[in-house]
Amino acid sequence: MTSTHIDVRAIDFDALGAWMDEQGLPAGAFERVEPVAGGTQNIMVRFDRGGASYVLRRPPLHPRARSNEVLRREARVLAMLRDTPVAAPRLIAACTDETVMSGAVFYLMEPVRGFNATVGLPEPHAGDPAIRHRMGLEAALALAELGRVDHGGLDGFGRPEGFLERQVPRWTGELETYSALDGYPGPEIPGLTQTAGWLERNRPRVFSPGVMHGDYHLANLMFAYDGPRVAAIVDWEMCTVGDPLLDLGWLLATWPAPDGGGTLVGGTPGIAGLPAVKEIVECYTALSDRDTSAIDWYTVLACFKLGIILEGTHARACAGMAPKDIGDLLHATALSLFARARSFM
Repeated sequence: MTSTHIDVRAIDFDALGAWMDEQGLPAGAFERVEPVAGGTQNIMVRFDRGGASYVLRRPPLHPRARSNEVLRREARVLAMLRDTPVAAPRLIAACTDETVMSGAVFYLMEPVRGFNATVGLPEPHAGDPAIRHRMGLEAALALAELGRVDHGGLDGFGRPEGFLERQVPRWTGELETYSALDGYPGPEIPGLTQTAGWLERNRPRVFSPGVMHGDYHLANLMFAYDGPRVAAIVDWEMCTVGDPLLDLGWLLATWPAPDGGGTLVGGTPGIAGLPAVKEIVECYTALSDRDTSAIDWYTVLACFKLGIILEGTHARACAGMAPKDIGDLLHATALSLFARARSFM
Protein backbone atom coordinates (compact mmCIF):
# COMPACT_ATOMS: atom_id res chain seq x y z
CA MET A 1 0.00 0.00 0.00
CA THR A 2 1.15 3.54 -0.67
CA SER A 3 1.81 7.02 0.50
CA THR A 4 -1.04 9.50 0.62
CA HIS A 5 -0.43 10.94 -2.85
CA ILE A 6 -0.17 9.49 -6.33
CA ASP A 7 3.00 10.07 -8.29
CA VAL A 8 1.51 10.58 -11.75
CA ARG A 9 4.51 8.87 -13.31
CA ALA A 10 3.62 5.65 -11.52
CA ILE A 11 0.41 4.96 -13.45
CA ASP A 12 0.20 5.27 -17.22
CA PHE A 13 -3.56 5.50 -17.52
CA ASP A 14 -3.51 5.43 -21.31
CA ALA A 15 -1.60 2.15 -21.28
CA LEU A 16 -3.79 0.83 -18.45
CA GLY A 17 -6.97 1.67 -20.34
CA ALA A 18 -5.76 -0.04 -23.52
CA TRP A 19 -4.76 -3.14 -21.56
CA MET A 20 -8.10 -3.25 -19.71
CA ASP A 21 -9.92 -3.01 -23.03
CA GLU A 22 -7.93 -6.02 -24.27
CA GLN A 23 -9.04 -7.95 -21.18
CA GLY A 24 -12.68 -7.25 -21.98
CA LEU A 25 -13.18 -5.10 -18.89
CA PRO A 26 -15.73 -2.24 -18.95
CA ALA A 27 -14.48 0.76 -20.94
CA GLY A 28 -14.76 4.43 -20.12
CA ALA A 29 -13.03 7.29 -18.38
CA PHE A 30 -11.05 6.80 -15.18
CA GLU A 31 -12.99 8.32 -12.31
CA ARG A 32 -12.57 8.78 -8.54
CA VAL A 33 -8.84 8.03 -8.74
CA GLU A 34 -7.36 7.98 -5.22
CA PRO A 35 -4.45 6.37 -3.36
CA VAL A 36 -4.88 3.49 -0.96
CA ALA A 37 -2.83 4.35 2.12
CA GLY A 38 -0.85 1.78 4.01
CA GLY A 39 2.52 0.52 5.10
CA THR A 40 4.41 -1.06 2.23
CA GLN A 41 6.41 0.43 -0.60
CA ASN A 42 4.14 -0.92 -3.33
CA ILE A 43 1.79 1.52 -5.02
CA MET A 44 -1.95 0.99 -4.74
CA VAL A 45 -4.55 3.15 -6.45
CA ARG A 46 -8.32 2.86 -6.37
CA PHE A 47 -10.45 4.00 -9.30
CA ASP A 48 -13.76 3.51 -11.11
CA ARG A 49 -14.12 2.75 -14.80
CA GLY A 50 -17.16 1.72 -16.78
CA GLY A 51 -19.31 1.43 -13.66
CA ALA A 52 -16.91 -0.94 -11.88
CA SER A 53 -14.46 -0.28 -9.03
CA TYR A 54 -10.86 -1.47 -8.98
CA VAL A 55 -7.67 -1.35 -6.95
CA LEU A 56 -4.42 -1.44 -8.93
CA ARG A 57 -1.26 -2.70 -7.25
CA ARG A 58 2.19 -2.23 -8.76
CA PRO A 59 5.80 -1.95 -7.52
CA PRO A 60 7.22 1.39 -6.39
CA LEU A 61 8.31 3.95 -8.98
CA HIS A 62 11.92 3.02 -8.24
CA PRO A 63 11.51 -0.74 -7.85
CA ARG A 64 13.73 -3.09 -5.91
CA ALA A 65 15.55 -5.87 -7.72
CA ARG A 66 12.78 -8.43 -7.21
CA SER A 67 9.75 -6.11 -7.13
CA ASN A 68 8.22 -7.41 -10.35
CA GLU A 69 8.80 -11.03 -9.41
CA VAL A 70 7.16 -10.44 -6.01
CA LEU A 71 4.08 -8.96 -7.71
CA ARG A 72 3.92 -11.90 -10.11
CA ARG A 73 3.97 -14.28 -7.14
CA GLU A 74 1.24 -12.32 -5.37
CA ALA A 75 -0.95 -12.38 -8.45
CA ARG A 76 -0.42 -16.11 -8.90
CA VAL A 77 -1.45 -16.86 -5.33
CA LEU A 78 -4.46 -14.54 -5.43
CA ALA A 79 -5.59 -16.16 -8.69
CA MET A 80 -5.38 -19.57 -7.03
CA LEU A 81 -7.29 -18.33 -3.95
CA ARG A 82 -10.00 -16.57 -5.95
CA ASP A 83 -12.42 -19.51 -5.91
CA THR A 84 -11.69 -20.62 -2.33
CA PRO A 85 -13.29 -19.52 0.97
CA VAL A 86 -10.03 -17.76 1.97
CA ALA A 87 -10.53 -14.10 2.86
CA ALA A 88 -8.16 -12.76 0.21
CA PRO A 89 -8.65 -9.77 -2.10
CA ARG A 90 -10.42 -10.98 -5.25
CA LEU A 91 -8.10 -10.79 -8.23
CA ILE A 92 -9.70 -9.42 -11.41
CA ALA A 93 -6.80 -9.54 -13.86
CA ALA A 94 -3.00 -9.45 -13.79
CA CYS A 95 -0.49 -8.01 -16.25
CA THR A 96 2.82 -9.86 -15.88
CA ASP A 97 4.29 -8.22 -19.00
CA GLU A 98 6.69 -5.49 -17.87
CA THR A 99 6.51 -3.67 -21.20
CA VAL A 100 2.88 -2.57 -20.78
CA MET A 101 3.51 -0.04 -18.01
CA SER A 102 7.06 1.31 -18.15
CA GLY A 103 8.79 -1.75 -16.75
CA ALA A 104 6.31 -2.59 -13.99
CA VAL A 105 3.98 -5.56 -13.70
CA PHE A 106 0.65 -4.90 -12.00
CA TYR A 107 -2.67 -6.44 -11.15
CA LEU A 108 -6.25 -5.35 -10.57
CA MET A 109 -8.39 -6.54 -7.69
CA GLU A 110 -11.75 -5.70 -6.23
CA PRO A 111 -11.73 -3.08 -3.44
CA VAL A 112 -12.02 -4.49 0.06
CA ARG A 113 -14.73 -3.03 2.25
CA GLY A 114 -13.06 -3.13 5.62
CA PHE A 115 -10.77 -1.35 8.08
CA ASN A 116 -7.33 -1.85 9.59
CA ALA A 117 -7.73 -2.35 13.34
CA THR A 118 -4.22 -1.07 14.07
CA VAL A 119 -5.18 2.33 12.63
CA GLY A 120 -8.40 2.72 14.58
CA LEU A 121 -11.67 1.03 15.50
CA PRO A 122 -15.06 2.18 14.19
CA GLU A 123 -18.35 1.47 15.89
CA PRO A 124 -19.62 -1.04 16.86
CA HIS A 125 -16.11 -2.49 17.39
CA ALA A 126 -14.78 0.37 19.53
CA GLY A 127 -17.62 0.17 22.03
CA ASP A 128 -18.21 -3.58 22.19
CA PRO A 129 -15.57 -5.74 23.93
CA ALA A 130 -17.34 -8.91 22.76
CA ILE A 131 -16.78 -7.91 19.13
CA ARG A 132 -13.11 -7.12 19.80
CA HIS A 133 -12.66 -10.49 21.47
CA ARG A 134 -14.25 -12.23 18.52
CA MET A 135 -12.00 -10.32 16.10
CA GLY A 136 -9.02 -12.25 17.46
CA LEU A 137 -10.78 -15.58 17.00
CA GLU A 138 -11.77 -14.57 13.46
CA ALA A 139 -8.07 -13.92 12.75
CA ALA A 140 -7.39 -17.53 13.75
CA LEU A 141 -10.35 -18.76 11.68
CA ALA A 142 -9.16 -16.92 8.55
CA LEU A 143 -5.69 -18.39 8.98
CA ALA A 144 -7.03 -21.92 9.46
CA GLU A 145 -9.00 -21.49 6.22
CA LEU A 146 -5.80 -20.58 4.38
CA GLY A 147 -4.07 -23.61 5.88
CA ARG A 148 -6.68 -25.91 4.32
CA VAL A 149 -5.98 -24.80 0.74
CA ASP A 150 -4.56 -27.42 -1.62
CA HIS A 151 -1.27 -25.97 -2.87
CA GLY A 152 -1.02 -28.45 -5.74
CA GLY A 153 -1.63 -25.72 -8.31
CA LEU A 154 1.47 -23.83 -7.21
CA ASP A 155 4.17 -26.12 -8.58
CA GLY A 156 7.57 -24.50 -8.32
CA PHE A 157 6.28 -21.88 -5.89
CA GLY A 158 8.56 -21.93 -2.86
CA ARG A 159 10.72 -24.84 -1.70
CA PRO A 160 8.81 -26.82 0.92
CA GLU A 161 11.45 -29.56 1.03
CA GLY A 162 13.78 -28.71 3.90
CA PHE A 163 11.80 -25.56 4.72
CA LEU A 164 12.20 -25.82 8.49
CA GLU A 165 15.84 -26.93 8.31
CA ARG A 166 16.75 -23.82 6.28
CA GLN A 167 15.22 -21.23 8.60
CA VAL A 168 17.89 -20.67 11.24
CA PRO A 169 20.87 -20.76 8.83
CA ARG A 170 19.01 -18.54 6.37
CA TRP A 171 18.24 -15.80 8.88
CA THR A 172 21.52 -16.08 10.77
CA GLY A 173 23.20 -15.55 7.42
CA GLU A 174 20.97 -12.55 6.72
CA LEU A 175 21.98 -11.01 10.04
CA GLU A 176 25.67 -11.50 9.21
CA THR A 177 25.30 -9.50 6.00
CA TYR A 178 24.38 -6.39 8.00
CA SER A 179 27.97 -6.15 9.26
CA ALA A 180 29.00 -4.96 5.81
CA LEU A 181 27.12 -1.69 6.44
CA ASP A 182 29.40 1.16 7.60
CA GLY A 183 28.50 2.39 11.05
CA TYR A 184 26.60 -0.70 12.16
CA PRO A 185 28.18 -1.95 15.42
CA GLY A 186 26.89 -5.49 14.99
CA PRO A 187 23.84 -7.22 16.41
CA GLU A 188 23.66 -6.30 20.10
CA ILE A 189 20.77 -8.69 20.74
CA PRO A 190 20.67 -10.54 24.09
CA GLY A 191 19.80 -14.20 23.68
CA LEU A 192 20.55 -14.35 19.94
CA THR A 193 22.87 -17.37 20.06
CA GLN A 194 20.78 -19.17 22.67
CA THR A 195 17.60 -18.72 20.64
CA ALA A 196 19.24 -20.04 17.48
CA GLY A 197 20.56 -23.08 19.34
CA TRP A 198 17.18 -23.80 20.96
CA LEU A 199 15.46 -23.64 17.59
CA GLU A 200 17.91 -26.11 16.06
CA ARG A 201 17.62 -28.54 18.96
CA ASN A 202 13.82 -28.48 19.09
CA ARG A 203 12.89 -28.28 15.40
CA PRO A 204 9.84 -30.41 14.46
CA ARG A 205 10.87 -33.41 12.41
CA VAL A 206 7.95 -33.35 9.97
CA PHE A 207 5.31 -30.92 8.73
CA SER A 208 2.56 -30.75 6.14
CA PRO A 209 3.36 -28.16 3.43
CA GLY A 210 0.78 -25.53 2.54
CA VAL A 211 0.26 -21.98 1.36
CA MET A 212 1.79 -19.40 3.69
CA HIS A 213 0.98 -15.70 3.82
CA GLY A 214 4.42 -15.07 5.30
CA ASP A 215 3.60 -11.89 7.26
CA TYR A 216 0.39 -12.74 9.09
CA HIS A 217 -0.27 -10.15 11.77
CA LEU A 218 -3.02 -7.78 12.82
CA ALA A 219 -1.91 -4.90 10.57
CA ASN A 220 -2.29 -7.13 7.49
CA LEU A 221 -5.93 -7.93 8.22
CA MET A 222 -8.95 -5.90 7.12
CA PHE A 223 -12.02 -6.39 9.28
CA ALA A 224 -15.63 -5.98 8.19
CA TYR A 225 -17.38 -2.79 9.31
CA ASP A 226 -20.48 -4.61 10.53
CA GLY A 227 -18.86 -7.19 12.79
CA PRO A 228 -15.73 -9.12 13.77
CA ARG A 229 -15.26 -11.02 10.47
CA VAL A 230 -11.94 -10.75 8.60
CA ALA A 231 -12.88 -9.10 5.30
CA ALA A 232 -9.48 -9.72 3.72
CA ILE A 233 -5.91 -10.77 4.40
CA VAL A 234 -3.76 -8.21 2.58
CA ASP A 235 -0.10 -7.67 1.56
CA TRP A 236 0.85 -11.07 0.13
CA GLU A 237 4.38 -10.11 -0.89
CA MET A 238 6.02 -12.70 1.42
CA CYS A 239 3.73 -15.58 0.41
CA THR A 240 5.24 -18.98 -0.31
CA VAL A 241 4.62 -22.70 0.05
CA GLY A 242 6.09 -23.78 3.36
CA ASP A 243 4.81 -24.63 6.82
CA PRO A 244 1.55 -22.75 7.54
CA LEU A 245 2.09 -23.15 11.27
CA LEU A 246 4.76 -20.46 10.97
CA ASP A 247 1.94 -18.06 10.03
CA LEU A 248 0.24 -18.95 13.31
CA GLY A 249 3.52 -18.47 15.16
CA TRP A 250 3.91 -15.09 13.45
CA LEU A 251 0.46 -14.04 14.62
CA LEU A 252 1.30 -15.05 18.20
CA ALA A 253 4.73 -13.40 18.11
CA THR A 254 3.13 -10.07 17.18
CA TRP A 255 -0.10 -10.41 19.19
CA PRO A 256 -0.86 -7.56 21.61
CA ALA A 257 -1.66 -8.11 25.27
CA PRO A 258 -5.39 -8.64 25.94
CA ASP A 259 -5.46 -5.52 28.16
CA GLY A 260 -4.28 -3.36 25.27
CA GLY A 261 -1.04 -2.51 27.02
CA GLY A 262 2.22 -2.16 25.14
CA THR A 263 2.53 -1.73 21.41
CA LEU A 264 2.36 -3.79 18.27
CA VAL A 265 5.23 -4.23 15.84
CA GLY A 266 6.24 -0.80 14.58
CA GLY A 267 5.00 1.04 17.68
CA THR A 268 1.25 0.90 16.99
CA PRO A 269 -0.76 1.04 20.24
CA GLY A 270 -2.34 -2.20 21.38
CA ILE A 271 -6.06 -2.96 21.32
CA ALA A 272 -7.89 -3.79 24.54
CA GLY A 273 -10.25 -6.74 24.64
CA LEU A 274 -8.56 -9.12 22.23
CA PRO A 275 -8.31 -12.79 23.25
CA ALA A 276 -5.18 -14.18 24.85
CA VAL A 277 -2.60 -16.16 22.87
CA LYS A 278 -3.86 -19.41 24.38
CA GLU A 279 -7.36 -18.77 23.03
CA ILE A 280 -5.98 -18.02 19.56
CA VAL A 281 -4.18 -21.38 19.53
CA GLU A 282 -7.21 -23.24 20.85
CA CYS A 283 -9.44 -21.70 18.19
CA TYR A 284 -7.00 -22.52 15.37
CA THR A 285 -6.52 -26.07 16.64
CA ALA A 286 -10.29 -26.67 16.73
CA LEU A 287 -10.59 -25.52 13.10
CA SER A 288 -7.54 -27.24 11.62
CA ASP A 289 -6.20 -30.75 11.26
CA ARG A 290 -2.62 -29.50 11.75
CA ASP A 291 -0.72 -30.58 14.86
CA THR A 292 -0.18 -27.45 16.98
CA SER A 293 1.65 -29.23 19.81
CA ALA A 294 4.93 -27.52 18.82
CA ILE A 295 3.40 -24.06 18.38
CA ASP A 296 5.85 -22.55 20.89
CA TRP A 297 8.67 -23.51 18.52
CA TYR A 298 6.97 -21.76 15.59
CA THR A 299 6.38 -18.67 17.74
CA VAL A 300 10.03 -18.54 18.76
CA LEU A 301 11.05 -18.94 15.10
CA ALA A 302 8.73 -16.09 14.16
CA CYS A 303 10.26 -13.85 16.85
CA PHE A 304 13.75 -14.82 15.64
CA LYS A 305 13.02 -14.21 11.96
CA LEU A 306 11.03 -11.00 12.38
CA GLY A 307 13.54 -9.64 14.87
CA ILE A 308 16.35 -10.13 12.36
CA ILE A 309 14.30 -8.53 9.57
CA LEU A 310 13.65 -5.45 11.73
CA GLU A 311 17.28 -5.28 12.81
CA GLY A 312 18.11 -4.84 9.12
CA THR A 313 16.44 -1.42 9.16
CA HIS A 314 18.39 -0.52 12.29
CA ALA A 315 21.61 -1.51 10.51
CA ARG A 316 20.71 0.61 7.48
CA ALA A 317 19.87 3.52 9.78
CA CYS A 318 23.31 3.23 11.37
CA ALA A 319 24.75 3.50 7.86
CA GLY A 320 22.66 6.58 7.10
CA MET A 321 20.39 4.66 4.71
CA ALA A 322 17.19 4.92 6.81
CA PRO A 323 15.83 7.42 9.36
CA LYS A 324 17.52 7.07 12.75
CA ASP A 325 14.27 7.28 14.72
CA ILE A 326 12.77 4.42 12.69
CA GLY A 327 15.96 2.39 13.08
CA ASP A 328 15.95 2.92 16.85
CA LEU A 329 12.27 1.98 17.12
CA LEU A 330 12.70 -1.22 15.13
CA HIS A 331 15.86 -2.17 17.04
CA ALA A 332 13.86 -1.84 20.28
CA THR A 333 11.11 -3.93 18.71
CA ALA A 334 13.66 -6.58 17.70
CA LEU A 335 14.93 -6.73 21.28
CA SER A 336 11.37 -7.15 22.57
CA LEU A 337 10.77 -9.95 20.07
CA PHE A 338 13.84 -11.84 21.30
CA ALA A 339 12.68 -11.32 24.87
CA ARG A 340 9.30 -12.72 23.87
CA ALA A 341 11.06 -15.68 22.25
CA ARG A 342 12.75 -16.46 25.56
CA SER A 343 9.39 -16.46 27.31
CA PHE A 344 8.08 -19.07 24.87
CA MET A 345 11.28 -21.14 25.12
